[in-house]
Amino acid sequence: MMMYILLGAIAIGVGGMIFAATMLFQGDKQDQIEDRLASLTQNGGRGVSKQEAAPANLLMSPLDDAPHMIEEFANRFLNLRVFLEQTGTELTVGKFTAMSLGAAGVAGALCLVFSPWKSLVPVAAFLAGILPLLALSWVKKKRLNKFGSQLPAALDLMSQALRAGQSLPAGIQLVGTQVADPLGPEFHRAFEQQNLGMTLSDSLKAMTERVPNLDLRFFATAVILQRQTGGDLAEILDKISQLTRERFQIRGQIQALTGEGRISGIVLLGLPPILFGVMLKLNYDYVMMLFEDPLGQKMLIAAIILQFVGALAIKKIIDIKV
Repeated sequence: MMMYILLGAIAIGVGGMIFAATMLFQGDKQDQIEDRLASLTQNGGRGVSKQEAAPANLLMSPLDDAPHMIEEFANRFLNLRVFLEQTGTELTVGKFTAMSLGAAGVAGALCLVFSPWKSLVPVAAFLAGILPLLALSWVKKKRLNKFGSQLPAALDLMSQALRAGQSLPAGIQLVGTQVADPLGPEFHRAFEQQNLGMTLSDSLKAMTERVPNLDLRFFATAVILQRQTGGDLAEILDKISQLTRERFQIRGQIQALTGEGRISGIVLLGLPPILFGVMLKLNYDYVMMLFEDPLGQKMLIAAIILQFVGALAIKKIIDIKV
């Protein structure tokens, strides 16, 4: 009984720490509102662009600036508000945290009641707790891929609008109303931000932060440069659209060439768990030595770690950036 109380207290404490951390990384919305109102009241109400407020902007960072592993992990998971926004769902940080903690608690309780191995309770709780994160990561990836596939047609539509005599904000509004989700709502949001006082450059930069797409960064940088130096923006958009289509074509060729490596990775990663299940069915006592013997437990932990290392190695080999 005391062990159950101790486990419950530990689970509540860990849940509280996770919730506090998510609230910390979520940021203070009131400060953001105050900063926005302060920017709108300066310079006669037209607002202050981020280029004027700080020297760092989209033009000063490389287009293909890829963050290292730690920075990518921090940007993707620690700032949960941005991560959830990029998935396109209506989940808040609080709801997402409650889902993760609820899944972890249910899995831990079921393992504690029905499993003969009480030591697997933390493992079951951890695996169930990260399931919402993995599911939303998959949703985010699908959404970004769809956004990238819609971008060439959107750029063509904007280029045609410019040649017809429309202004650039009108072209952005046209894309926002004519293109389906997820690209259309993002452009419509950028147009609404520009209407509410934000400069067009800042609204495009904010869109590139919400949608981390390299081709979109090309578009935003081209627009900012054209507004500063001049030039035929319609022709620039046509070239970016052509470049995006060529990148998709090359990416498809790479997917075809690395198909054998992906299938090999699936087989190599799926074979050990399948063989473990078969051996558990055929010779239960033989497999149970991995859980009961100290050396077997170390071998099992080492095997799981090596599985993850192998998965990362295979992903590194077949993941070719274009």
